[in-house]
Amino acid sequence: MFKYFPHTKADIDSMLKALNISSIDELFKDIPESVIFNSDYDVPSFMSESELRNHFAELAKKNQELTLFSGLGLYDHYQPAVIDALTSRQEFMTSYTPYQPEISQGTLQYIFEYQSMIQTLTGLEVSNASMYDGSTATAEACFMACAVAKRNKVLLSSTLNPNTINVIKTYLKYKELEWDFIEEKDGVIDIEDLKNKLDKDTAGVIVQKPNIYGIIEDYSGFSELIKANKSLFVINADISTLGVLKSPKEDGADIACGECQSLGMPVAFGGPTLGYLATEKTYVRKMPGRICGYTHDLEGKRAFVLTLQAREQHIRRSKANSNICSNQSLMALFVTIYLSLMGKNGLKEVNNLSYQGAHYLYDKLIATGKFKDPFQKPFLKEFTLQTTLPKETIQTALLENGIFGGLGLDVFGDKYEGLVNFSVTEKRTKSEIDKLISILEGLS
Repeated sequence: MFKYFPHTKADIDSMLKALNISSIDELFKDIPESVIFNSDYDVPSFMSESELRNHFAELAKKNQELTLFSGLGLYDHYQPAVIDALTSRQEFMTSYTPYQPEISQGTLQYIFEYQSMIQTLTGLEVSNASMYDGSTATAEACFMACAVAKRNKVLLSSTLNPNTINVIKTYLKYKELEWDFIEEKDGVIDIEDLKNKLDKDTAGVIVQKPNIYGIIEDYSGFSELIKANKSLFVINADISTLGVLKSPKEDGADIACGECQSLGMPVAFGGPTLGYLATEKTYVRKMPGRICGYTHDLEGKRAFVLTLQAREQHIRRSKANSNICSNQSLMALFVTIYLSLMGKNGLKEVNNLSYQGAHYLYDKLIATGKFKDPFQKPFLKEFTLQTTLPKETIQTALLENGIFGGLGLDVFGDKYEGLVNFSVTEKRTKSEIDKLISILEGLS
């Protein structure tokens, strides 16, 4: 069988002409030549399969596995071995989209279970089948708020993760929607600035918990203030922390969104990850993506189906809130298995151990005299300190000792100058924490 080439040379020439370029290479002209690989892969052609496996096994030994003490959205939590064992089964590894329920009951069922777990953790009535990642889920929540309120502006907390902010700004720009920032004060939202900026054009207010500094912000009174303006309250929450912190529902949120990587997924060089999105039933028809539900077949047996798909592919384009056309189904399976294994008590214990380790490290770093806390606010597993030590000195010293952490927040802008991030999960042992402290104590 020959390979299938969908485009003829005439087709390609026609497209190049329409784009006013002379070659396909011009489509990639923005990529620096220094990062483009133009050589042959160094794969020996004379080795047998077993020899080739051994060859790459030797090369792999050059990789350095680092002990993670960093956070900022991705966390090195324990991943039970059974997750890989189950998710690698061939029936889960298909890319088939479950439009035909009669051959997709297993996939539909675990998506349904995932949705139920997200509803439980957030306290909200409806969850969709998942989103690509936490940042895009938050951007989609902005779209939802604008669609529900029929307004064109959102207010973003200045204590949101800057990476999330950048994704939101990109999304809103091409929808011709507006945004403004609520100023921060002592590491948390300045509620007076929020009051001043809420107006008739504000569709929603987007906040984060814990925030970029790791601080657990108190949102008492926010919901009443925002809803009095007929706007929606959106909380981006690290969902693992909802095992012990107030749920978005308890904080008065209309929409909850964020990242699920902390629930059984590896850091994996930054992906793939998983976004979640939950809301009240009132707003379900403005929710992007798909939702799984169940019904009964002709014999009265429970059957899982795709219940709602409010996207361009299924409804009139003018009525669609989003053109997102898929979900992270396999990663949602990671979450479903993880939460099934851990249960409520397990998730609480994860947070309890993370809390103890983070506060132990925090106290020891303050005691060195090289760090101070500019905020003095509650935190769970992640915190930000101010230091006069150069961030490059910190990171280099840690990396030389097999540790990744102490990241300087000034990569996000000058306002973060001198601030460094640390995170401790339940995986970090006391000896690992003490090693980090010993290294930093010796710096000047």
